[in-house]
Amino acid sequence: MNISFGDNVKILASSETDALGISGKLGQVYGETTPSVTSMEVIGELAEDYAINVSIEGFDETFWLAPQLLEFVDHGQGTALEIGNRKAVRRADGSWEELREL
Repeated sequence: MNISFGDNVKILASSETDALGISGKLGQVYGETTPSVTSMEVIGELAEDYAINVSIEGFDETFWLAPQLLEFVDHGQGTALEIGNRKAVRRADGSWEELREL
């Protein structure tokens, strides 16, 4: 399963995630990047030029991780997103329900 924006994930154990104290933690995907373009420091060895940004409750920073260090949990049903005067809410199937303009 492809992990995407808004999904909830579990951080898998590795020497890097253990050292940071994030192994086994749950987080939410906030973004993705191409590290060769953005020069982001990524946790884990990249199999492809692709990394996922995860926010973990209780941490002041977000973490850029190699995809193989993440396990899909769910699509973050109920997550709300507001951009300008538009709002959308995440459905259980991963789609977004756009609500009327605010």
